[in-house]
Amino acid sequence: MNWRVFMLAGLVIFLSAAALLWWMSQPPPVLNVATWAGPYGRAQANAMFRPYMETHRATVRIADHDGGLGALKRQVESGHYAWNVVDLELPDAVAACDSGLLEKFDPAILAESPQGKPAKEDFVPGAIGPCWIGSIVYSQIIAYRADRFGEPKPATLADFFDTARFPGPRGLSRRAAKFNLELALLADGVAPDAVYRTLQTPQGVARAFAKLDTIRGAIVWWNSPAEPRNLLQSGQVRMTTMLNGTVFDAAMAGDQIAPIWDRQLYEFDVFAIPKGSPRQAMAKDFIRFATGAPQLARMAAWVPYGPARRSALPLVGENPDLKIAMRPYLPTAPENFKTAFRIDDAWWHANAARIAPLWQAWCDKEDTAHKP
Repeated sequence: MNWRVFMLAGLVIFLSAAALLWWMSQPPPVLNVATWAGPYGRAQANAMFRPYMETHRATVRIADHDGGLGALKRQVESGHYAWNVVDLELPDAVAACDSGLLEKFDPAILAESPQGKPAKEDFVPGAIGPCWIGSIVYSQIIAYRADRFGEPKPATLADFFDTARFPGPRGLSRRAAKFNLELALLADGVAPDAVYRTLQTPQGVARAFAKLDTIRGAIVWWNSPAEPRNLLQSGQVRMTTMLNGTVFDAAMAGDQIAPIWDRQLYEFDVFAIPKGSPRQAMAKDFIRFATGAPQLARMAAWVPYGPARRSALPLVGENPDLKIAMRPYLPTAPENFKTAFRIDDAWWHANAARIAPLWQAWCDKEDTAHKP
């Protein structure tokens, strides 16, 4: 009787070992992740992709993309997929989700915080959507030439509109009404939770334009993200709206450019899964891993974008290249995030066509605005 038990046990061990050897001999599964080239993609490789490969016996292949939905739409419509996961700016994710180009996502699969808090309670408001999971927060902030102002220096959104106390030209983006109208209403005293209700009405839009009219003669228009830094350096403006990452780059280069975090306007980069793409279980597993607090903290140590979940902030360390603490430069650091305002990209997706001609008409008015 015992010899049969031993034989059976030996057979089980043999078959298990054989299965393990066979599994180990197979090439690891491949996950294709489309993301941005440059420092951002490099940060993801160090913070997310390599650690995932090391802990999950998988291969992550990186495909570069430069925004927009053209490539994603072609893949979904043709059924020929080059991507299993895609990193998108939130406006594109909203449009793609609305067009049926992305898989729905159940946030219940996301990792808890290190303290055991459910993901939906740990992520920054707006980071979790029906088809996406936010990874980083970036924002439009106000920046100024620190050497062009004495004391007190500008510190609030109200100061941007106060050309009497803080004289000098102001830089604003002419590309779209988005950001500009929100800033105007916030500066005019509209409560943050009422901004989009206000913009829903003709009277509300007129109120935003009326506030912008108060600085019309001081406006210097810019059209590309690199321009505000150049305008500040050249002295063409004293203050301007600007991406927080550009302010960080300027600070690292020694420029006398300082941020105003009051009423920063924040958005997300998000992970999403193309509709119908293969390896969906692996894609969701990767997103669960990549949006865990440790990985988001590593990401924020490389680039000046805030982790999309609060529990990651205490884990953010020094930048491995620059050897500086990164927390002061992050949009989601509590000291920077106190009055942050979330851009509602779903609202803009629904209303941009209505607002665009009104914005263009206001910009085209004959005025005394400065030209870049």
